[in-house]
Amino acid sequence: MRQLSLFTIIVMLAFVAGCAQGPDDVSSTESASLILTNARVYTLTWDEAAPDGTVTPDAPHDESGWHPDAEAIAIQDGEILLVGSNKAAMALKGSSSRIIDLAGATVIPGLVDSHTHVFGLGALLDQVNLVGIATEEQAVELIVERAKSVPKGEWIIGRGWDEGAWANRYPDKALLSSAVPDHPVFMDSLHGFAGWGNQAAIDAAGITAETKVPVGGEMRIGSDGQPNGLFLNRGVELLRKAFPEPSREILTKQVSLGLRQMAADGYTTVHDAGLNATAMSILEELEAADQLPVRVYAMLSLRDESLIRKWIEQGPDSDTDSMLVTRSVKAYYDGALGSRGARLLYDYADRPGHRGISGDDYGFNLALNEKAMKAGFQIAIHAIGDAGNREAIDILEAVFQEDPSTASNRHRIEHAQVLDPEDIPRLGQLGIIASMEPPHAMEDKTWAVERLGPERVLGAYAWRSLREAGARLTFNSDNPGSDHDIFYGLHSAITRQDKNLQPEGGWYADQRLTADESVRAYTKWSAYASFREDKTGRIENGRWADLTVMDVDPFVLADENPAGILGGRIIMTVVNGKVVYESGR
Repeated sequence: MRQLSLFTIIVMLAFVAGCAQGPDDVSSTESASLILTNARVYTLTWDEAAPDGTVTPDAPHDESGWHPDAEAIAIQDGEILLVGSNKAAMALKGSSSRIIDLAGATVIPGLVDSHTHVFGLGALLDQVNLVGIATEEQAVELIVERAKSVPKGEWIIGRGWDEGAWANRYPDKALLSSAVPDHPVFMDSLHGFAGWGNQAAIDAAGITAETKVPVGGEMRIGSDGQPNGLFLNRGVELLRKAFPEPSREILTKQVSLGLRQMAADGYTTVHDAGLNATAMSILEELEAADQLPVRVYAMLSLRDESLIRKWIEQGPDSDTDSMLVTRSVKAYYDGALGSRGARLLYDYADRPGHRGISGDDYGFNLALNEKAMKAGFQIAIHAIGDAGNREAIDILEAVFQEDPSTASNRHRIEHAQVLDPEDIPRLGQLGIIASMEPPHAMEDKTWAVERLGPERVLGAYAWRSLREAGARLTFNSDNPGSDHDIFYGLHSAITRQDKNLQPEGGWYADQRLTADESVRAYTKWSAYASFREDKTGRIENGRWADLTVMDVDPFVLADENPAGILGGRIIMTVVNGKVVYESGR
């Protein structure tokens, strides 16, 4: 066991003495509905680290490392009634109180995935899962297996093959058409920027060599002069719009699957990025029926113009307390780096003469975006390439200059993946949040240098550079495009290594963050990104009882055994004071 320093002993004695006073501040008529005891609680009530990662003096950290700053939490009416010692919490026990002994598990403020696609996650759970599949042959085998139980003529949908990793060996329709001739098959990619189909799907969609491809899209042509089954960027819509829309019943089932999965994986809130009218109405019905297991911060899709115009007329939600809150708009500005759709300032290093697509060419409605901003909505612009990011920042700044009141709405760049050094300080100066995915860096590292070159990659996935420039961050997964496992996310952020602990020492390790910063990026900083920093993101009296319980301590492991973070498990998820997920332990 690690020896405690004199400083640590003094702090702990002071903490216990303070906790003994805790019940004096609570009305004697109050009792807790839920009490969590014997836990390692990290409240995040101390000041955040300096931009270079230096821990602040008031943090529960000393020369021996991190230690929790509380051991028990009492909850009543969806709020934290007390955080402190076991004795203080148990003093609030009533006849109907539920007492849970966490046996040393770690408790942090409720996790937030601030950029998800929960309908897509549910569909992935309900369809053919291609995530992690390494070859075309393996993917086709899975489709063949599914076809055995699907009536002839019905569509088969798969999702998850990695368009970035496969970019230099994209599949075509030949093998898939031969193996599965009697079903139209659509194989959506990991991030949705590539689509792959068989001949039956091409025929069902009415696609020929003469079919007009949407601006910003690509349809690959085979040696026979016909579509070869591979579609990129906006070209994917040619196939995607052909298969029958899932029924409302199926969509409701799928989003419920997705939300329950997020709860099981420790998340208390999700920001669903790019919801259309149908998705919104389903979420509204689930909220009305009290069937949302986690909080949903809705980001309306700018591409659904009728939906956006309706919300512009009525204005964003003014509350933050509801399980479903709508005050953000998601807009696509450029494509993905893996499929070479991201807009770059200079040519792709591995494709001279090509710089990607953005703006009008990618369906970005500049005028509607401006109207939404002026109506009070937070704008979240998907921007990947350095040109895409610069142009997105320019768009926001231009509206700020015309209407200064719009600058206070915590606008976001979703991904902020590749930034020119000149643009990194602008996010901090303009108050724009960088909404980023640590797993993306680990998944893209095998080909990112090929796309960008050795100099431009230095501005990619640049978390530390953004922190030092004064920009606010929020971390997320962009699921189902990336694994939303929080232990993978934290490990990626802290080590800049993949699940195989590669590369040794970390990939561009100067950009990694500390455990303190990484946990905040999935909790407190994400609460700020949705205007909820006064309600959640810290464990203290009067705040929402949104909590995540895990069986590892990422603070301690980050210093002593970072690889151990990957082995973590979620023990419990508490939302609004209710246990919405509990493992068998």
